[in-house]
This record gives sequence, structure tokens and C-alpha cells, in this order.
Amino acid sequence: MEEKDLKETTDFDINADSDVPGTSHLNEPVKESGELEKLEMELSDMKDKYLRQVAEFDNFRKRTAKERLELIQTAGKEVIGQLLEVLDDADRAQKQLESNADIASFKDGSILIFNKLRNILHSRGLKQMESIGTDFDADKHEAITEIPAPQEGLKGKVLDEVEKGYLLNEKIIRFAKVVVGK
Repeated sequence: MEEKDLKETTDFDINADSDVPGTSHLNEPVKESGELEKLEMELSDMKDKYLRQVAEFDNFRKRTAKERLELIQTAGKEVIGQLLEVLDDADRAQKQLESNADIASFKDGSILIFNKLRNILHSRGLKQMESIGTDFDADKHEAITEIPAPQEGLKGKVLDEVEKGYLLNEKIIRFAKVVVGK
């Protein structure tokens, strides 16, 4: 292809190829100096906004970490405050036991204290797992041992509960330790 043919195929004369001569150069400045200053101002504004965002995020991170630490430290304050009432009742029951030999009244008082404790924990979202007679589930139960099932229908089922399992707001906080029939 000749120079003449190449000039006819292009509408402009730019020196884009070292083998083809041209009158325009790619190295000429494209923007005016005023436009360059404008871009530099925009860049400095963007840098300033970026630094402010970084500082704001860092402050947010520090503030939430501090709040989370305070929340963890005082999370049980309300529950413990309610449990102190149960402790007071237990102290009164102990004094009555030491001064009075009436076992029946001590028994009734102890049952009231245990029920009060259960009610406080239940109101806070604590639920006891029902395990005896259910199918063994490794996600809920921890098998302590296996014993021969007394009936064919009890194979693979929980026969005894050594330690109760508990749920707090529908999440397992302690697995039930059980004896499974085989």
C-alpha cells in the first residue's frame, strides 16, 4: 500500500506509525494549563473527602468497639440483679433451717425458691431441652454411653439424661448429656 492510498483511507493526518510520515504529532499537549489546574483542584478536593471519610470510619470503628466492650461487661447486670432476689430467698431459707427443725416448711420454701429461679431464667429466654424418649440427635445431644435398649422401639432413642441441655433464645448453649439405647 502506498502513501497516497493510505492518505485516502484516513480522514486525518496523524503520525501513528513510524513508517508513515505525518504532519500532526501525538506528543502535542492536549489540554490547556487552566484545565490542568482545575483537575488538580478536583484531585485535592477528592483527596480531602477521602481522608475525611477514612477518619470518620476510624472514629466509628473505635466507638462501636468501645460500646461493644461496655455491653459485654454489663450484659448480665439485669439478670444478675434478678438472681440476687433468689439468693436473698436462699439466705433466708438457710437461716430458717438453722433455727427451725421443721423439714416440711423448709421443703416448701426450697421449692418456691427453685421455681422463682426457673421463672426468672425462663423469662430471659432460657428453655430446657426435652431429650428423654426422643431420637438421638448429635446436634443436640452428647452421648455419654450406650446401653442395650429394653424394648426394640427404644433403639437409637435417648433413655436417660445425665445432664440437661438448654436453649437460650432458640440457640443451644449447653448440649444434653444422654444415655442412648442400642
